Amino acid sequence: MLQVSVLREDKDKVINGLKKRRLKNIEATLESILSLDQKRRQTQQQHDSFLAESNTLAKEIGALMKGGQKEQAEKIKARTAELKRSIADLATDLSKTEEELQKLLYSVPNVPHERVPDGGGPDDNLKVHEWGTIPQLGSDAVPHWDLIKKYDIIDFELGNKISGAGFPVYKGKGAKLQRALINFFLNEAEKQGYKEIQPPIVVNEASGYGTGQLPDKEGQMYHITEDGLYLIPTAEVPITNLYRDVILSDADLPVKNAGFTPCFRREAGSWGAHVRGLNRLHQFDKVEIVQIRKPEESYQTLDEMCAYVQSLLEKLELPYRKLLLCGGDMGVNSAMTFDMEVYAAAQQRWLEVSSVSNFETFQANRLKLRYKSKEGKTQLLHTLNGSALALPRIVAGILENNQTKDGIRIPKVLVPYTGFEMIN
Repeated sequence: MLQVSVLREDKDKVINGLKKRRLKNIEATLESILSLDQKRRQTQQQHDSFLAESNTLAKEIGALMKGGQKEQAEKIKARTAELKRSIADLATDLSKTEEELQKLLYSVPNVPHERVPDGGGPDDNLKVHEWGTIPQLGSDAVPHWDLIKKYDIIDFELGNKISGAGFPVYKGKGAKLQRALINFFLNEAEKQGYKEIQPPIVVNEASGYGTGQLPDKEGQMYHITEDGLYLIPTAEVPITNLYRDVILSDADLPVKNAGFTPCFRREAGSWGAHVRGLNRLHQFDKVEIVQIRKPEESYQTLDEMCAYVQSLLEKLELPYRKLLLCGGDMGVNSAMTFDMEVYAAAQQRWLEVSSVSNFETFQANRLKLRYKSKEGKTQLLHTLNGSALALPRIVAGILENNQTKDGIRIPKVLVPYTGFEMIN
């Protein structure tokens, strides 16, 4: 969430940054925020002034009564009664103003970092790195949705029978490949110093607001209305919320957590060939990495997290490219995001498998996540997260790129986890 103090101190920088997102009426929204902030501060000041006066008069009344000056005390009581009414009215006004201000602040996305390119969508993203050789498949090569039927490893029809579209059933070597990838990703994360977390896969409303899924992505989340709980769209939500309303010390930092969870997304309005098969699901598995850092360390950390995700793709022998997202293609929480896309040779298209983002103070401000330095200064921290990795499109890439006349070859790094070298 945007810090009002930042907007107050450097409005032009905030406006220019948000223009990269191609937002409409953002300047009017920011002016409304500043107006409400001024009203809030003035109301608070008046409230506090009247409260101080009331407290002072109360002491005077006590002294006068003790001194036998009852008539004088009664005159002052009339003023205190008036002050109490005014204080109550001001408290009501303050509450309403703060509610309006909070609602407006929730509507404003994060301010993109100065390195983020201006742009309205995916076509304006910048390719900053590419690795690997695009596989040259034979004329008989087929996309993964045909391969999974041929080898009977993933069944969409059974998933549709028991749940609905977008909920596949993994079978035999397909299930073992899933488990192998999860264990591989978790073991690699541990080697990099990430502490494994197994969080709940449902969260309350406060957690949704804390990391910015609410109110922005409410329509994309599965809501358990009777209990007021939401199925998580990513492990980032429960893991980051572990630190809601927490003040960390220097000794606690950096925080490096990793967690495997199933993830749930309604993906409302998604259709077409680009979402076929494993390309887009309502339920999928993912290993997420989360870091909490001091502000001065966060962008170096972002680069390190990207390098780690890239190393996983290279170990899996998957050709990939790294994109710096433009302002119009970033999530509302992010100040800077890099996407990793693998090439699926049978589809002849790039598939996003990871987003690595620095949220700066945007989530920390909502979470009230701070740290106290050795000098005793308290300030907001920076939060970062990345997919390391999301499984469905990784599986799609492995199946398509490694298909041979004898079956599907398993990347060497996974063989110790799968216990087999081929799917056939």
